[in-house]
Amino acid sequence: MTRSRIAACLIGLGVGLGAAVTAGADDSAFTSGTSLDDVKGPEIYSHICQGCHMPGGAGAVGAGAYPKLAGDPALVSWQYVALTVLNGKNGMPPFGLPADQVMETRAAHLSDAQIADVVNYVRTSFGNRYKDKATPGQVAALPHPGRPAAP
Repeated sequence: MTRSRIAACLIGLGVGLGAAVTAGADDSAFTSGTSLDDVKGPEIYSHICQGCHMPGGAGAVGAGAYPKLAGDPALVSWQYVALTVLNGKNGMPPFGLPADQVMETRAAHLSDAQIADVVNYVRTSFGNRYKDKATPGQVAALPHPGRPAAP
């Protein structure tokens, strides 16, 4: 893919999301909780996830190895996907950190509802057809980074 095509794709991602879109995932404007409040699963994927997992969930190999999400049998478990988003994995940052710790890692903070939404989006897109849905309450019950363990 040429640089101009990549630039065009990145600019094209900005349509319809307002201020949250003009920044990159490592920009403090994008990681601000107020700029992400109304962002849903497809937009979360396009602005946070597809940089590594690629459009269409195809995955990538190059400077790192980013697993494909299209047709991935590991996605059968919504809990697995939610825990991966919450806690990060293999160099992927945690997106479930408390909001006051986000600036230390430069990862975006996603609410439990947003994590459920992006989990459900990935599990029903890219050829994946998993029907059970994660709810914000179910995500809230999972272990979160920076949160004390339940007794």
